[in-house]
Amino acid sequence: MARKTRIEFEGAFYHVIARGNQRQKIFKDADDYRVYLDILTDYKKRYHYTLHAYVLMNNHVHLLVETKEVPLSKILQGINQRYTMHFNRKYRTVGHLFQGRYKALLCDKDAYLLSLVKYIHLNPVRTKVVKTPEDYLWSSHLSYTKRDKRVELVDREAVLRMFSEDTNAARRLYRAFMGDGIAVKKEDIYQSVEQRIVGDERFVDEVKAQCDLTLERTKRQRAYSLDEIAAGISRYQGVTVEQMRRKGKEREVALARKLFSLTAKEYGYKGTEISGYLRKDPAVITRYIKFKAELEGDMEQCFYLIGGNVNRQV
Repeated sequence: MARKTRIEFEGAFYHVIARGNQRQKIFKDADDYRVYLDILTDYKKRYHYTLHAYVLMNNHVHLLVETKEVPLSKILQGINQRYTMHFNRKYRTVGHLFQGRYKALLCDKDAYLLSLVKYIHLNPVRTKVVKTPEDYLWSSHLSYTKRDKRVELVDREAVLRMFSEDTNAARRLYRAFMGDGIAVKKEDIYQSVEQRIVGDERFVDEVKAQCDLTLERTKRQRAYSLDEIAAGISRYQGVTVEQMRRKGKEREVALARKLFSLTAKEYGYKGTEISGYLRKDPAVITRYIKFKAELEGDMEQCFYLIGGNVNRQV
């Protein structure tokens, strides 16, 4: 299968993950971590990208990057090549250090900035390397909690201003946010369209319009529960969820069942799960699925309503 081209434009906001080839260590001592951070800093001065957060683990890195004029591909190519040269010289190795193509998810900054910062900074805690993010030296977390020597590397202002205009108050509120015990789930962070875009239908449409893209609709991997999907269909069609699950052949109710079945299928649910929820024979759900082309426009509206029907802040 041919690789999809990167989605790149000025102001794009990415969650970047670069892993060691065959999961090998890319940092073997403290000096390696420092060299990588120096390279990040150097390329930031050169290409003027914004770095909201980072964490360096021994075999992979997470970066939260917002580009300006220079595209992400050029930035990452330079960073990875230069660090690979350092690593190969130091350890007398040859070949690729990083695993194939780095992952770069284009994200809706307004919706995901805080969640991504928290997810990235808690990575060492999640993997049981340390007990608290304060104990880990190789992330940008400490830049948010106190004055940091690498002031030229991490751009903290956008995140801190989401807590308070007063810097000291913002730092206190940020620490509370990091320690509130509310986990940011991996499935929330990695929900994507075509494994390239993280955001709701509105954001996807904006990206498509800006970049003149044609995107296949892909299954959204259970981003919402069946109850949440049913609530969105109920709002759109003007029938109750219980009406959808009861016997009856009213036209509006039957259409709601079709839309529910098609939408749930798009979110990755199996036909047996859908039939169990609607209390219908699986063969009936199979018939509903055949209406996909006919109900394409209605499904798009349902996606909007489902996304707006629940509070998914983390």
